[in-house]
Formats: sequence, structure tokens, C-alpha cells
Amino acid sequence: MVVVLVDLLTGAGLPWLPMLAAGPALAATTNGPRGVLCVGLLAAALCAALSTVFTVPGREPAAVLCSVLAVTAASTLASELRGRRERVLAAVRSVAEAAQHALLKPVPETVGRFQVAVRYSAAAAEARIGGDLYALVPTPHGVRLIVGDVRGKGLPAVSTAALVLGVFREAAYDEPDLLAVVGRIERSLARNLGPDDFVTAVVVGCPRPGEVVNCGHAPPLLISAAGEVEPVEPVRPAPPLGLRALSGEHPELYLLPFSDGDQLLLYTDGVTEARDQAREFYPLAEGVARHVSDDPARTLSAVHADLLAHVGGRLHDDAALLLLRQSVEEPAGGEPEEAGRAPDAEREAMPVRSGARPVAVTCRGGSR
Repeated sequence: MVVVLVDLLTGAGLPWLPMLAAGPALAATTNGPRGVLCVGLLAAALCAALSTVFTVPGREPAAVLCSVLAVTAASTLASELRGRRERVLAAVRSVAEAAQHALLKPVPETVGRFQVAVRYSAAAAEARIGGDLYALVPTPHGVRLIVGDVRGKGLPAVSTAALVLGVFREAAYDEPDLLAVVGRIERSLARNLGPDDFVTAVVVGCPRPGEVVNCGHAPPLLISAAGEVEPVEPVRPAPPLGLRALSGEHPELYLLPFSDGDQLLLYTDGVTEARDQAREFYPLAEGVARHVSDDPARTLSAVHADLLAHVGGRLHDDAALLLLRQSVEEPAGGEPEEAGRAPDAEREAMPVRSGARPVAVTCRGGSR
């Protein structure tokens, strides 16, 4: 219509007529094939009408009309192809969401005495799933959780993550010893992974005190009830899962002081290795200290928003955050504390000291 008005006002005639082809071309970006075809036919009719009004001589009007019709046909085809791609993408997203829900099952907000929150972002935004993994399983031995990072990306990483999570969920319920849980994951990966593949992971058990096994992963952050943030550094680093046979090293079990009101943050390297435009890493401990609260979901929402602001809106690696808080109050309805807690006399004998640095109680053999 703009072209028609300009042509009528200026009386220029032919010079403005080719601009009518812009109508179907622009319509292809938002409309379906029928809409594009209607716009193209309207443009062709206007072209013929204006040629008659201004009595344009020669073959020029016919050439312009043919151009409009050709652009209309091409735009209709482009609109149809775009619609097909959108439908395929919608199907892929649906499958990816189903796979994500199957692998990364939703974590309840409360489990016994614990409040839990999770934030996960996949680098492949359209797929909505990646190689980072997390799980939380209530068991007779207490609440057990894992956060890990598979080497690589894409479908192979997703397949490995599915393997780790499947073994963990089964072993966490069956094995009273947390090192035995890690041992079963290690044996499964040794049978199924290639020589260059591995998984870094932190496995945590939460009877009292907390138990931590770190297999080459970033150290969790212990957040005291007073808001102090300190990394839980292992005394002796252990190799990632899948590489024990090459290194000969075995993971260690650490006891972690975990009192009422304390929180434990597990995360993947997609968080700590996120860079801003100045190539500075995201300071996770500082970010947590700024945003910590008694509500884990609110804390992680603020930290995640801060992380996205740091990188400029989009992460370039998978990133997972899992925050566990031990409530001060007893569970509603007088529910007992988590199963699997050691008796009081046994807990008192455990060599636990204050501070975030854990105490090693066993180093080898997979048994305490």
C-alpha cells in the first residue's frame, strides 16, 4: 500500500512498481504459504492496475509483473520450508524435554529436614539438555545427591550422563557405604566408556554429619548459618570417574560439619568458568555471599540471574547448581529425621571438627 500511495502521489509510474515485490518477500518471514500467496496476488493486481492507470508503454509492465509473480512463488516456497523447520524444531524440543525429565528428574523442594533448589542451563539452548548431571535420592541411609560433568557435549555426553545417573540411583538406595556407591559407578563407567572419556563428580550423603566424595570435581561451597562461604577442598585430590584404572588412585570419604541452617552448594564448571567480556571468570563464592538467604530457591534464582548478567545473557557451557539447606525446624507433622542416621553415641565418636574443610576418615578400599 505504501508503494501505491507513493506512486499515486508522485505520478512516477514504472520506477516504483518493482517495489511491489517486497510485499510477498516480507510476508514470508511471518506468514504461512497462503498468506504469502494472497499478498503476492494482491501485489500483482496492483501492479497491473497501476500500469493501466499510468498507461506505461512497452514491455516494462509485463516484466515487472513477472518479477512480482516470481518473487511470490519463491516466497511461498520459503514460507513452507520455514514452517517445516519450525515443526521439526518443536518436535526436537519436545523429545529433548522428555529426555531431560527422564534423566534429570525434578528435585522436590523439601526432603525430610532439607530444603533443595536446582538451576540447570544447557549450552545447546535449543536442545535444553547437555552433559551436566544431578540427582537427589532419599534412601534408608539418608539423603544422597550427585552433581557431575561429563567430558564432551552432544548425544555421547547425554548417554554417559544417563548411565551415571542410572547407576547412582540404584546404588544410592542399595549401598550403606557412600564409597561403595562411587565404586559401582566407577566399575560401570570402566566397562562402557572409551579410554579418553571420564566424568567429574561430587557425591554427598546427608546423615549427620555430611559425607562427601569428590572425584576430580570443583569443590562444593559450604555456607554457614551466619552467611560465611568456604570451599570444601579435598585433602588429597581423586581422579575423575572412569580414570581410576589409569591412575591407581582411590577416592576418599570426608565428613562434613553440617549444622542446622547450614547450606551446601554443588555446581559444575560451566558456572565458575563463565567469562564476561573482559574474560574474567564469574566469582561464584562472592556471588553466593551476596545473595544467600534462608530460601534456597530464592538464593539460586539470584545467583543464576547474576551469572547471566556476568556473561551477557547466555552461557556457552552447560551449568548446573544444586543447593541443599538443612532446616532449623523439625519436619511438619512430626516426621522423623532422615533414615540412616547414625545413633547418637556413634555420631559423637565421629572425628568431626568445625570449619568447612572436611575430615578424611578413610582413604582406600571402598569401606570405612
